[in-house]
Amino acid sequence: MKGGRLRAALVLALAAACLAALTIAARPTSLAEVWAALVAPEPGNPVHVVVREMRLPRLAAGLAAGAALGVAGALMQAVTRNPLAEPGLMGVNAGAGLAVVLGASLGWSASPALLAFPGAGAAALAVLLLGGGRAGGLGPARLALAGMALNAFLLSAVTALVLTSLSALDEFRFWTIGTLADASARPLLLMAGLIGAGLIGALLMAPAFDVMALGDEAARSLGLRLGAVRLGALALISVLAGAAAVVAGPLIFVGLMAPHLARLLAGPTTRPMFLASGLIGALVLILCDVAGRVVLPPGEVRAGTMTALIGGLAFILVARRASLGASS
Repeated sequence: MKGGRLRAALVLALAAACLAALTIAARPTSLAEVWAALVAPEPGNPVHVVVREMRLPRLAAGLAAGAALGVAGALMQAVTRNPLAEPGLMGVNAGAGLAVVLGASLGWSASPALLAFPGAGAAALAVLLLGGGRAGGLGPARLALAGMALNAFLLSAVTALVLTSLSALDEFRFWTIGTLADASARPLLLMAGLIGAGLIGALLMAPAFDVMALGDEAARSLGLRLGAVRLGALALISVLAGAAAVVAGPLIFVGLMAPHLARLLAGPTTRPMFLASGLIGALVLILCDVAGRVVLPPGEVRAGTMTALIGGLAFILVARRASLGASS
């Protein structure tokens, strides 16, 4: 599919998903009611209040977090050269969760969302140092191994805190599985600004990853500074994944699914693939959130549970495809 047609198709699909997010729930809302709520809201109308104060922030959070995770996953797979990599591999989600749980156990009054972002950034920095960034030996295999080791350590630390603090357990319930339901209580505008900056940075760095795909030696011979590119990619991943965690909590597998679908549709060229990954990530997360509202009425299944269910199947298919490719 050509680039222009692909982008148009993805934008149309995303627009349809946005309409579904505003209309579909345990109590469906007509398009006429949604339009009236957006253009001529009535403060005393409960439907208008639900649309503007609950569904609209939820939709905005899904767009921002989904796009961020899609592009962060594409960056992660590019920098590690691992088709099974996703932002959780860096321990970003675990770092955000540990910061929130630690703050709750110590009785800090700071917002959990604002604790999550520095926690995610610290985890990404730790992966960089453990992966050999300080010594100049930063490489894909070392990054992947450092991320896996740090992720296991941070999750163990979170478990230890939860077992010793009831308040930490209460906070950990949210940070175990992500959700868009609390979007109105999150700093959406601030995180959306950071995500926008991260997306622009990823698109600007895209040509460097096309050169990296030729191999380290060829990239060096063409004058590419591999260490600086990987360092910049890790910084962008921490910003994108950290901001997404603040908005929606830990959402797994979105960063795995979106880049693979984007490569199938847009091809291997990095910039179109990054664009497609962002659109697909937002589309996947919004559809998972909508499905979670109606799959078990009158209750609701969190978006993080839906992405884990769908993404787990995608992970198995990708891993099987990778193993078949390696054996052939």
